[in-house]
Amino acid sequence: MSPRTAVAAAVAALAALISQNARAADAIAAHPRDLKFEPLKFDVPKADAYKFTLKTGQTAYVVEDHSLPLVNIQITMRAGSFLDPKDKPGVAGLTGGMMRLGGTQKMTAEEFDEAADFLAANMGTYIGDTSGGANLDCLSRNLDAVLDLFFDMMKTPRFQQDRLDIQKGQILEGMKQRNDDADSILGREWNWLIYGPDHFSVRQQTKAQLDSITREDLIAFHKTWWRPSNMILAISGDVDAKAIVANLSARFAGWNVTGAPVPWPPPAPEWTIKPGLYHVEKDIPQGKVSIGHLGTVWSNPDQFALQVMNDILGGGGFTSRITKTVRSNEGLAYHASSTFGIGTWFPTDFSIDYQSKNPTVALAAKLALEEVKKIRTEPVGAEELETSKNGFIESFPRRFDSKRAMANLWAQDDFIGRPHSYWEAWRDNIRKVSAADVQRVAQKYLQTDKIAFLVVGKWSEIEPGDPNGRASMKEFFGGQVIHLPLRDPLTLQPMK
Repeated sequence: MSPRTAVAAAVAALAALISQNARAADAIAAHPRDLKFEPLKFDVPKADAYKFTLKTGQTAYVVEDHSLPLVNIQITMRAGSFLDPKDKPGVAGLTGGMMRLGGTQKMTAEEFDEAADFLAANMGTYIGDTSGGANLDCLSRNLDAVLDLFFDMMKTPRFQQDRLDIQKGQILEGMKQRNDDADSILGREWNWLIYGPDHFSVRQQTKAQLDSITREDLIAFHKTWWRPSNMILAISGDVDAKAIVANLSARFAGWNVTGAPVPWPPPAPEWTIKPGLYHVEKDIPQGKVSIGHLGTVWSNPDQFALQVMNDILGGGGFTSRITKTVRSNEGLAYHASSTFGIGTWFPTDFSIDYQSKNPTVALAAKLALEEVKKIRTEPVGAEELETSKNGFIESFPRRFDSKRAMANLWAQDDFIGRPHSYWEAWRDNIRKVSAADVQRVAQKYLQTDKIAFLVVGKWSEIEPGDPNGRASMKEFFGGQVIHLPLRDPLTLQPMK
């Protein structure tokens, strides 16, 4: 190529590049609001393609992922604190924790810890309010050796006495600090107002009850309720589905636990909320507040409209009404929000929660309750409604953002009896929510005549209210207040 030809070719190439860049520049939006995106497309994976049944009867969801040499197994089972002996609350939770911490019949706790560390394995067990389970994370090359430890831990725990003593000592130290934080006081008294003090989900343990729990109690609980027949498995990672199912089937074979069936489902509270204004004295500069009542359960077809309604009211962060009014516009609280509980076995609670300087507690409550009244009496705006629904719909794929999340979600479906088709219809159910639906469920489920209003703080500064006269605590429940006692942290009896 001659020099003149080479120069001409270079000029032509440069001109083409400039033209291409000019077209690209024209495609750049002048403002972020002008950006255009392709519609989000996400198809819910079909759970049945990953569902297996072990020869021993357990259901397992296995999602292979060979991108890293890691394996996760999560077991969920029917157990919980609702099975605690009535005079010994806390046995279930201690049993669940000590299965991992207390060694096995073959190994002391120290030997088991060393073996797990050598294999770079992370294992745990738990028993919560309405479920129990076990989990492991390990390298796929070590899986068989880790499963040996894992099943030994589940089947024959040692409940080593010195480790149990340490665990009970840590629980006792936590008890001693129950009144140090106003949030702890608020949570305890709020749960008792909503569910009653005797429901298993909010029952508080005393020192005497903790002291009464023995190693034999844990052995008995494990023997009675830790049952392989009640287990559902979620498995993800670097495994072959058929091989891991066969492996686990062999390990479950011969592990039989018999006895009375687990009472199921866990019992709902037998308690009627007593509406009113409640207070616990605590000398702090900011009052801690919860206002609300019971919510509903996931099987309620109104749950989708309730989620959107609460998102607009106070659950949607800075775009929600309570947050904007109480925090952003008035500057009365750093955090102010609402939650509408969608329970599994029984309703959880609807609550408005915030903390504010003592003199402005009343004003913040007044403004928040005005937002409740507004959403009950006026249709929400079209833009507000679409913003909320789009937020739910566009974040939906995150529920399936990993193989582990997928397996665990499907196992949870089976555990609570929720059909997998629930997720296939989920976004359409959100899309269907109208402004009329939001107003309808607000009117039906935001029961302003049945609310409990609990505040923890210095009453002499809270009661008078806003120095400018915009609100005072006398505006609520006719100024009638029920002063709840501060309780001894170890006995839970009223302190003098």
